[in-house]
Amino acid sequence: MSVFLCFLFLIPLIFIFLKSIKPSKWKLPPGPKKLPIIGNLHQRRELHPRNRRDLSEKYGPIVFLRYGFVPVVVISSKEAAEEVLKIHDLECCSRPETVGTRAISYNFKDIGFAPYGEEWRAMRKLSVVELFSSKKLQSFRYIREEENDLCVKKLFDFASRRSPVNLEKTLFTLVGSIVCRIGFGLNIRECEFVDEDSIADLVHKSEVVIRNSIFSDFFPGIIGWLIEWIFSENKRLNSLYSEVDTFFQNILDDHLKPGRESSDIIDVMINMMKKQETDGGDSFKLTTDHLKGMISDVFLAGVGTSSTTLIWAMTELIRNPRVMKKVQDEIRTTLGDKKERITEEDLNQLHYFKLMVKEIFRLHPAAPLLLPRETLSHVKIQGYDIPAKTQIMINAYAIARDPELWTNPDEFNPDRFLDSSIDYRGLNFELLPFGSGRRICPGMTMGIAIVELGLLNLLYFFDWGLPEKEEGKEIITGNEVALDLVQVILH
Repeated sequence: MSVFLCFLFLIPLIFIFLKSIKPSKWKLPPGPKKLPIIGNLHQRRELHPRNRRDLSEKYGPIVFLRYGFVPVVVISSKEAAEEVLKIHDLECCSRPETVGTRAISYNFKDIGFAPYGEEWRAMRKLSVVELFSSKKLQSFRYIREEENDLCVKKLFDFASRRSPVNLEKTLFTLVGSIVCRIGFGLNIRECEFVDEDSIADLVHKSEVVIRNSIFSDFFPGIIGWLIEWIFSENKRLNSLYSEVDTFFQNILDDHLKPGRESSDIIDVMINMMKKQETDGGDSFKLTTDHLKGMISDVFLAGVGTSSTTLIWAMTELIRNPRVMKKVQDEIRTTLGDKKERITEEDLNQLHYFKLMVKEIFRLHPAAPLLLPRETLSHVKIQGYDIPAKTQIMINAYAIARDPELWTNPDEFNPDRFLDSSIDYRGLNFELLPFGSGRRICPGMTMGIAIVELGLLNLLYFFDWGLPEKEEGKEIITGNEVALDLVQVILH
């Protein structure tokens, strides 16, 4: 049996090796040397967006990698990004399939990871009409304001006792409360199956499911299957996914209870599905997987990205007291010092504050490589051949720190935007925190509203600094999570 398995395993590998050494008919982009069979797979975990920027400095703005069978192109210049996201947007607008994204998207029945096609267009349209339109955004304003009021009240309690606060947990709870009320009509303070302490944990576990790759992602077919079977790679992924799926299923079950009063996007989809079952006729048929795919997108994209952006914003402001003072002076001078609560109307009066938010989006895009795209057909990008079924990663992190585009690019300095028309809404390709083109983040305006209102409350009502025992120390940050504890001081 073992000899037979080895035979099954080796024959395809030999075939792949012979194919890989055959000269290519394409003019492919340059890239680091590839090992037989595995290509650059051994380097994958080393290639943080920062390291991918180093690759572009060595090989140019378009770098070709191969992860096992999978061709990957990393784009690290404004001009190349514009070709992908604007000129060749249609040819480059699908998504690659991985085991993790298949699980978290419920077999690609969502918006974020679904391949380009009729189902994706229908789901995106539904999300825009029922969740992200200007009218809907305005109708949810009271939820954003109420949840910020509750967060401020909680922070006042910490400040009155001069107690340190776990800002990461606080901000995940704030954003999670907003997103769950808007998206699912769910108040997590009154919920039986989730609480404030578990929001960040659920997001982090979901991100692990999405990011973790297994052999079949790079070696489709029998080779990947055999390796997974031998090493039981799926077990850990399935364990994490099971916890997240239980949460999403509980949300769906809550919507299916008779006599439910609130109406949100999941209720709308359930009613559409029931109508389709009765009337028929639609070419696009909603299923339970579509419902859970939408729940997954709203929760993960809504909570994870906005929370991370808020955490990075507070980190940079504490690192840069000059900027924090300038922002707070503008806020408190413009709004006065007598306000008992902040509303979204207050945001319209602030200029430098919005430049600071823009600088946070530049330095710390929530998805530094955006979500990977996949080519539907062969295209040429800056003279290089990009074959069909190639993964394309836009290194938004590297582009936003390109010294040819930005002065002192690694410095946190909102002043750089004082006389600049550059914006982050997908039309300026040097600043792409939300992507661009057909696959631009549909929840961009909602995310901006959550981040801006959250920061305004934090900076109006409180002064901030490190706990006394941490004073004089540099803030240590990881790749994703920025700040653990700060001292809250009552203003």
